[in-house]
Amino acid sequence: MSELESPTETPSNPELGFEHLDKLIKGSDAPSTASRKTKAKLAWAVAYLTLLAIIFPAVLIVGHVTIQALPHFKLSVLTTPTEGLAGGLKNEILGTLTIVVGILILAGTIGMLSGLYLSNYAPPRSGNLLRSASELLAGIPSIVFGYVGYLALAVHFHWGFSLGAGLITLSIMVIPYIAKTTEVALRQVPSGYTEGGEALGLSEGYILRKISLKSALPGITTGLIVAIAIAIGETAPLLYTAGFSAGLPKLTITHSPLGYLTYAVWTFFNQPSKSAVQLSYDAAFLLILGVVFLIVLARVIVARTQRHSENS
Repeated sequence: MSELESPTETPSNPELGFEHLDKLIKGSDAPSTASRKTKAKLAWAVAYLTLLAIIFPAVLIVGHVTIQALPHFKLSVLTTPTEGLAGGLKNEILGTLTIVVGILILAGTIGMLSGLYLSNYAPPRSGNLLRSASELLAGIPSIVFGYVGYLALAVHFHWGFSLGAGLITLSIMVIPYIAKTTEVALRQVPSGYTEGGEALGLSEGYILRKISLKSALPGITTGLIVAIAIAIGETAPLLYTAGFSAGLPKLTITHSPLGYLTYAVWTFFNQPSKSAVQLSYDAAFLLILGVVFLIVLARVIVARTQRHSENS
């Protein structure tokens, strides 16, 4: 009988067999578990480094501007216009606010309607064509917009340096961003919302106003904030189309140059006068405050709208 026995004998004690099997399973699984943990730690490290790469420059820029501007900031900067390389920034502040309102009205309306058309009504072929044109438009350098706006509006149509030329040029620049964010926001609205409205017999216009647009409001608001931030941060397109004026802005379409804060940042910083350099830091500080205010305002509007829709 001993000659017929297998060289590998089964343990007589079943518990020893289970322990042996458990060791084999744990031993084969240990390397893969360690590998997964290593990969997870590596992924988190890359994520933290990426976040740091985004936050650190922003904190550095905002901190430097704040340190340079805040200790010497005076209320007279807000109430007096620029006089040569001194004075205040009243005309630049009012000019920038005028640009913001104009962008909201002109670019906001056209961009939102374009996004609505692309998300709900555009046929596939024309929709793809419009999206490609919009993406191409978004990739053109801003100085090219300024030069084309100067040749077309200031020279060809004899508008001169004007508010109208500046607003149209900036609006063409930022419309693609508003249209894209509006389209994406509307497409992300759950189809069950609109289907439920249709099942209740609600009109298409009512569903669009009360359901789709309200649900897409956070995304649309984000697009508007991005558009305004881009517009008020531009200098070259406005230099070509709006020029510059130390006077208060005139609410006329043609022959109405105006001041804006980015001009003060760009021009005054390169001057030898300390007062001019201080004005450039003040202008940059006001631009940062303006963007922060827009972000906070947008979040408040979205929160109130969502709370109202939940209560209703």
